[in-house]
Amino acid sequence: MFWYEQDVQQLEAIKQQVEYKADLIFYGSSSFRLWKDLNESFIEYKPINLGFGGSTLAACVWYFNRVMLHLKPKGFIIYAGDNDLGDGRHPEEVFIFFKQLVAIIRQYFGNIPIVYISIKPSIRRFNIIEQIKFTNKIIEAEIEKNMDSQVFFLNVFDKMVDESGYPLRDLFEIEGLHINKKGYVLWTQLLNDFIVSKGIKL
Repeated sequence: MFWYEQDVQQLEAIKQQVEYKADLIFYGSSSFRLWKDLNESFIEYKPINLGFGGSTLAACVWYFNRVMLHLKPKGFIIYAGDNDLGDGRHPEEVFIFFKQLVAIIRQYFGNIPIVYISIKPSIRRFNIIEQIKFTNKIIEAEIEKNMDSQVFFLNVFDKMVDESGYPLRDLFEIEGLHINKKGYVLWTQLLNDFIVSKGIKL
């Protein structure tokens, strides 16, 4: 995991720069790190963006203690998993890392709300689209059947594909992996609506 060291140091610096008590932690991969207007879009929840480039769910678990030091959040938004699959891990491995991350959040912060954003489709990783869909399926099923009422699954996948199941090109950057401004507008709307509709207390 040493290749994340510089990114984790940047997260430690970000924590020092925040001028308010961060209540809502966005934790995960570059889909969060590149979300330029995240703080403004969710300002009412006093967010902090702790996404780091290329991170996997495995890395999120590995660095959790260090990244979360001195923070006292009221809730988590999680996005990670597609990089694990892109690195060749099996859906079942990603599923295990997801459960580990939820467990460590519970250990440190108790029964606060956790929203897991489904793994997005992407043009570049369309070759593993079935693994992505299966991973989303087993994580969603675990949340619904076996986890407490403060863990939530937000399905963004279905809103990002066309009728044939192919990723909507206008939501992605030219490289076909990361979402663009229009994609973030969609995520902002979906997440804000989801928080309200589920009555999530943050």
